[in-house]
Amino acid sequence: MAGFNTSGVLTIAPARILVAILLVLMWYLGRLHSQYEPVVASRVTTRLEEARRMIPSVKLDWPVPPTRDPRAAFNSSKLALLIEARPLPHLSPLMMHMMAVVPPDWRFLFVGSSESIMSVSRAYSIQHQQVIGKLDLVELPPPWSVASKEDVFRLLTDSRFYDEFLPDVEWILKYEYDSMLCANSETSLNDWLGWDWTGAARTDDDGFAGNGGLSLRRVSVIKRVLSFQERFNDSEPEDEWFGKRLWVLPGAKIASKLEGAISVEDVYMERPVGFHIREGGGDLNESMWSDAARRREIFEYCPEVSMIMDMKLERERSQPFRELEEA
Repeated sequence: MAGFNTSGVLTIAPARILVAILLVLMWYLGRLHSQYEPVVASRVTTRLEEARRMIPSVKLDWPVPPTRDPRAAFNSSKLALLIEARPLPHLSPLMMHMMAVVPPDWRFLFVGSSESIMSVSRAYSIQHQQVIGKLDLVELPPPWSVASKEDVFRLLTDSRFYDEFLPDVEWILKYEYDSMLCANSETSLNDWLGWDWTGAARTDDDGFAGNGGLSLRRVSVIKRVLSFQERFNDSEPEDEWFGKRLWVLPGAKIASKLEGAISVEDVYMERPVGFHIREGGGDLNESMWSDAARRREIFEYCPEVSMIMDMKLERERSQPFRELEEA
C-alpha cells in the first residue's frame, strides 16, 4: 500500500511496483506480437518449406499381405480328382499316397457322399491337408449325384460341372479307388501335361489309350467336345464316349496304343506311371496277370498296388489254413 512515512515522504509497496511493471511489459509485448506476428509466421513457414525440400524423397514398397486362402499356395490349374460315394477303408491312405507322388503344386479334390466324406475326414492326416489348402472334400448339392457309375458318367460329361466346380482347372488327374501311381516312376506327372488325354490301353492296337480309371485330361479340350456333343444317358462309359470324339477332334493330342500311355490296365508295359487294377483285382486281365514272373516284376516295381488289391496273406493260401476255416 502507499502511505507517508515518519519523515512525511510518500512511499509505495514494492509488490504494487512489480505489478505495474508487469502490466506495462505485457502491454508492450502484446503490441509487438500484433505487429510482428505475420512476419514471424511467414519466416517460420518459409524455413519449414526449405527444410521440407531438403528431405530426400523416400518411397516405401510394403510387402503385399499374404492371402488368407491357403489354397492360393497351389496351382489352381492342376487338380487330382477322386469321386467315390462308398466309405471304403483305404481311401484315406490312397489319397495320402497320391499326394506324396503327385508334384507338390497340384491340389486334390474328393467328391463323395456324406458317408464317404465322414469316413475319410476322420484321419488327422486328411484334416491337415484340408487346413493347408491341399485338399477339399465336397458333397455336391442336388441334383448332382455320385451314387452310381452312371451318375459319375453324367457328371463328367456335363460342362456345368467344370464351369461351376472347376472353373480354373486345366488339367485333371482322374483316379479311382482301384488305381495307383508308382513312386518308382522315372517321370513326373508334370512331364505329361503336353497331352490332351492319356490313360491306359485296352488292347494292343487300341487307337485311344485313354482308359479313365487312371487318366490325365485337359479340361479345355473336354469343353471343346461338350460344346457340340451331348452324351445320352445310360449309354457308354464317359471315357469311351470322350475317346470316340477326341480321336477325330482336330489338333487333339491323345495317347494311342502304348505311345503316350500313362498307366497300365490290360496291356502291359514296363515301368508305367501307374496302374489301374480293375475292381481292386476282382476283374483282372488273365493274359497279363497269369504270369507269375510278371506279377513279381509288377510288385517289385510298384509295391503300392497291394494297397488297392484284394490280397490274402501267404498263410491264408495254405491248405491247413483253408481246412481250419472250413472247420
